[in-house]
Amino acid sequence: MNYQAHPTATIDVGCTIGNLTVIWHYSHIMSGAIVGSHCVIGQNVYIAATVKLGNQVKVQNNVSLYDGVICEDDVFIGPSAVFTNVTTPRSAVNKKSEYLKTIVHQGATIGANATILCGITIGKYAMIGAGAVVTNNVQPYALVIGNPAKQVGWVSEYGCKLTFNNHVATCTTTQQKYTLYNEAVTKV
Repeated sequence: MNYQAHPTATIDVGCTIGNLTVIWHYSHIMSGAIVGSHCVIGQNVYIAATVKLGNQVKVQNNVSLYDGVICEDDVFIGPSAVFTNVTTPRSAVNKKSEYLKTIVHQGATIGANATILCGITIGKYAMIGAGAVVTNNVQPYALVIGNPAKQVGWVSEYGCKLTFNNHVATCTTTQQKYTLYNEAVTKV
């Protein structure tokens, strides 16, 4: 075992957990789930059987990752964020065949208490504000907030808000440059 788990965590046989990952109190990793290396799984986190987490993913307290959620490397999921896996759930109707895949691309941040509807793709380095309800795909580097979530700007890989002048913006912290053409941001 090359990962660390609190004694109250439930780690099912058949899951895969990468090196130097830390799993905190009362979390449950289901058989079949894949968790990368150097991840931090907070307290009271549930990770379903078909979930895949890349390396250096941070899942804060009280998050449930249901079947169909895929997070690439360096994703941050804030406390009590919610993911769904069926668009029209009913208690008396089995809809497991209707589970939709949700993909969170590299470096994206999902704020505390955000809700991500199933079937959504969140672009790399996008930032989802706290409490946002995401009902549509989110572009790379986009900043979205509200209910329903609306794009209100762009952010750098470092997380700084970008201000474009003649289609070019510079991250105020890293000095990396970005271009904006046809409503899409690219790092130069």
